[in-house]
Amino acid sequence: MAMDSFRSFRVVLFAVALLALAAPAFAQISIAVSFGPPALPIYEQPPCPEEGYIWNPGYWDFDNDYDDYYWVPGTWVMAPEPGLYWTPGYWAWVGNGYRFYDGYWGPQVGFYGGINYGFGYFGDGYQGGRWDRDHFFYNRSVTNVNVTNIRNVYNTTVINRAVNRVSYNGGNGGVSARPTAQQEAVGRERHIPPVAAQTEHIREARSDRQLRASENRGKPPIAATDKPGALRDRSAVPAREAGGAYNPPANRRDTRSNGNSPASNPADNRNNGNDNNRGNSSHANDLPRRDRPEPVNSGNAKRDTKYQQDQDKLFRQQEQDRQKLQQRQDRDHQKEARQNADDAKKQQVEQRHQQQTQQLQQREEQQQQKWQQKHQPPQQQGRSQRDDRPPADKSQK
Repeated sequence: MAMDSFRSFRVVLFAVALLALAAPAFAQISIAVSFGPPALPIYEQPPCPEEGYIWNPGYWDFDNDYDDYYWVPGTWVMAPEPGLYWTPGYWAWVGNGYRFYDGYWGPQVGFYGGINYGFGYFGDGYQGGRWDRDHFFYNRSVTNVNVTNIRNVYNTTVINRAVNRVSYNGGNGGVSARPTAQQEAVGRERHIPPVAAQTEHIREARSDRQLRASENRGKPPIAATDKPGALRDRSAVPAREAGGAYNPPANRRDTRSNGNSPASNPADNRNNGNDNNRGNSSHANDLPRRDRPEPVNSGNAKRDTKYQQDQDKLFRQQEQDRQKLQQRQDRDHQKEARQNADDAKKQQVEQRHQQQTQQLQQREEQQQQKWQQKHQPPQQQGRSQRDDRPPADKSQK
């Protein structure tokens, strides 16, 4: 499996390792990282955009391409269905390195490493709000809610005694919390993996160089957003300060550049028009991010609008196809974890995922080629087809 997988190859710990960590049996973990994540930065929570959104705290994820952590801004996410809460993911020291346990949606908040993410996630459960039938009520004492827009609020004082910003469980200096019997039971309940908006939010963060820990030294310039993917919106919130001093290890590898300086964007080396790069993508969420088509200006507003609408339609359809495949692959990983699949079964699943992803990418390329053949772009304003021709040789008559 390619080492540059966005959500690295999932494996499930054997029973002995699970008992040693005392973590829920359903948890998914990624390949071990030899050095721990930075401390959690200090930032303000943007206001909840509307009723039904649940806070997803920011956290440090890891990019194998650059051997570097990057900050995934905290954000408000619409719950996939009423009654579900978000259990954040967390880093934990497991045997020979730090591994990440994915977050999930469920009817109760499970174990998230005892990490104090703030804003209601103080290491145990969630004090930021509660469901009452189909409506979510927000605790204004720990969440930022505008009562003009959202009336479902209450006030319950919560004492937060945490004195550090540690972002991982176990190991040297990590949080020492272990799951209770009830939290282990929650871990065996029905769960829903991160929705498409969340995984797209992660992909946006991963592609932003300034969110890498080696660049921001633990103080990300975009710490939180009011909605997933809104990293460039004016409402995005910067970190006030880093949670602690952070200096990345000097001997970090760079698997993408063979020791040279990394590219400015993880997608730069992934899809440069060379079909040989297609095998780098093992999952739908590994595919390089595609920018929306640039508008054209030929001077004919009606024709330009029609051309842009057709482009946007193809773009939206391909994005939907990616999200559907991503959700299917996420469900496969959840099923692996529930069934405690062996290595052979997991390898079969990963091979199938890689084939699915490559087929999707090939289909996108074919669709794009057919579309371009069918839709010739309008000539830009001020130019004509004659402008593109070489000048005539006046010496010939």
